Amino acid sequence: VIAPALRGMRAGEQQSIDRRMCELDGTGGKSHLGANAILAVSLANAQAAAKAAGMPLYRFLGGTGMNRLPVPMMNILGGGVHAAGGPDTQEFMILPVGAASFSEAVRAGSEIYHQLGRLLLAKGFSTAVGDEGGYAPAIEEDAQAIELILEAIRKAGYAPGLDVKLAIDGAVSGWYRDGAYHRPKRGDTLDREALADHWKRLVSAYPIASLEDPMGEEDWTGWQQLTAALGSTVRLVGDDLFVTCKARLEQGIAAGAANAILIKPNQVGTLSETIETVRAAERAGYTPILSHRSGETEDSTIADLAVALGVGLIKAGAPCRGERTAKYTRLLRIEGALGGQAVYAGAEALAG
Repeated sequence: VIAPALRGMRAGEQQSIDRRMCELDGTGGKSHLGANAILAVSLANAQAAAKAAGMPLYRFLGGTGMNRLPVPMMNILGGGVHAAGGPDTQEFMILPVGAASFSEAVRAGSEIYHQLGRLLLAKGFSTAVGDEGGYAPAIEEDAQAIELILEAIRKAGYAPGLDVKLAIDGAVSGWYRDGAYHRPKRGDTLDREALADHWKRLVSAYPIASLEDPMGEEDWTGWQQLTAALGSTVRLVGDDLFVTCKARLEQGIAAGAANAILIKPNQVGTLSETIETVRAAERAGYTPILSHRSGETEDSTIADLAVALGVGLIKAGAPCRGERTAKYTRLLRIEGALGGQAVYAGAEALAG
């Protein structure tokens, strides 16, 4: 269906090709052809155009001046729907912001990850992993998960809060119904204020730099209130809230909800729209974070895209399993190709 409509167009005309596919689909949410099918063609075209130009994709899309490597947000302990074990909260991540280079950041993250595995074994927990490679021990409390991670950071020889910061993905939209939050594993119910207080306590007690989806995707009041309370100190990241949709992002900007957005190319459906959403976020002072999905492949395009767009943060999962490490390997190769020009985003990625 798609190929005949594009035949004869020039590969270098990415926006025209993406626009043609959107017109061919004819729906606002790409429900006719599907965002995954459209994105596959969009990215394949960009890769072909880059090869024809004799350039790596990050250089073809970003130009010669893009040399910043993002901070990896590594999910090393998981729960929620991504893991049979673990707490209701979906992801606990480490951010090696104090590293001198991207390669050193990957090393630090890997060392901490394996220290956590040894620590869990010593304490009698399972070291089975969830969808994104993070360990999924049978624990209930968020604070317990964080304390285990902090211990692993110290055992690996790093300083929590200085060398390594933390991030949490609550993914609480799945808990939200009838105006309250029902945690399925704990079996309890929290109102908006109680959930907000929970996040505030964690942020005040631990070196947490980012909270993703701490409120439900349609709980705009909750988002506004939490942004007013915590927005000056942590990244409040909209994933389910924005679904990489520029219109949803603009709604959030107008409402004063969140201050960062997760960028998932297959949510929006084309490379052109992905770039457009990133730029719209930046203009509004929102932090864009390039992201994988829970059901990943070894495609590493998001690594090139992160460098091409100069974003400071990337989510690609744990330093575990090929579909995760493929992204880190690609970034390491880009760092090597850039040589002395490579700049690691580090703590500046969380500024603003």
